[in-house]
Amino acid sequence: MLRRADLRAESPVDFGLLLGVLVLLSMSIIMVFSSSAITAANSQGDAFYFLKRQLAWAGLGLTCMITLMRIPYITFRRLAGPLLGISILLLVLVLIIGISAKGSSRWLGVGPFSFQPSEVIKLAMVIFLAARLAENSRRLGSSFVRGLGPYLLLVLLVCGLILAQPDLGTAIAIAGTSYLLLTAAGANRKHLLILFLAGLALVGLAIIIAPYRMARFTAFLNPWADPQGKGYQTIQSLLALGSGGPFGTGLGRGRQKLYYVPEEHTDFIFAILGEELGFIGTALVVAAFALLLWRGFRVAMKVPDAFGSLLAAGITIMIIFQALLNMGVVTGLLPVTGITLPLVSYGGSSLVFTLAGVGILLNISRYVRT
Repeated sequence: MLRRADLRAESPVDFGLLLGVLVLLSMSIIMVFSSSAITAANSQGDAFYFLKRQLAWAGLGLTCMITLMRIPYITFRRLAGPLLGISILLLVLVLIIGISAKGSSRWLGVGPFSFQPSEVIKLAMVIFLAARLAENSRRLGSSFVRGLGPYLLLVLLVCGLILAQPDLGTAIAIAGTSYLLLTAAGANRKHLLILFLAGLALVGLAIIIAPYRMARFTAFLNPWADPQGKGYQTIQSLLALGSGGPFGTGLGRGRQKLYYVPEEHTDFIFAILGEELGFIGTALVVAAFALLLWRGFRVAMKVPDAFGSLLAAGITIMIIFQALLNMGVVTGLLPVTGITLPLVSYGGSSLVFTLAGVGILLNISRYVRT
């Protein structure tokens, strides 16, 4: 195992990776204002309300990113356990003293600010899994209990706490990211198949036991069966995307944000982007995520140690998997889950901790050996 003294930063940060992130962040600032201005003017008396908050969170996130770019990533190997422990404690506190909104308790308040511990646990889980898998990769090929058992218990604990909020979308994002990271680490294929089938069964059970989730799933199968109810979001999202055409209706000229598409600046911002900027705009966002995926995996394959490789792969998977979930929901390919589009949707916790993860990824890129 390489030690900190054995690692040397030999390269500048990966420019392609940084470019993809900055493109997405720029699209976020533009589209958050365009999609939220009318809602903000009516509800807050200030058309710039959400824009100003997003700019503040972006500034904080970029500060975290730049700071973590300068901290050797190997530092996080010994911090993996404490970071995970603190994150799990925060999830427990959410269930006890969390701030409730729209039927869920997902936020903790700190003075005038609030944040989502579920965003903290996403990054903490990736760091912890990367550290443990790098140390115990040989056990993955052993029996199911010894190989995947400890990781399965951890994922069940974390996802169980998140489902209690309730937040199925984030639980799926964490479980999916963990599964793909185990795959990247070389887990036994038969064990992974068993785990995949068991995961599908658990997701199905989570849908069946919650009537509102079951309603969302049936609406996904046929949104037109309830166009004014559970199918409304999907239908309006598709209308927004379809009306955009190749070049869009023009920035600021979309109609679906006028109280037609719910969560227009958060979960469904990609639909408003498609309406106003058309296929060209959505293709630019998809291309930026594709660039992030390519450069992130390139870093993972070229960094000299197992921890750095798994950490880079995990952070990349975390961002791309969530992006695919969001775009799948907006295009009607997946049931509505409440997942935001990373680096684009409005939201402080998501933006700050995603940029923090990007900072670690950029730091790892400095150690790539060409």
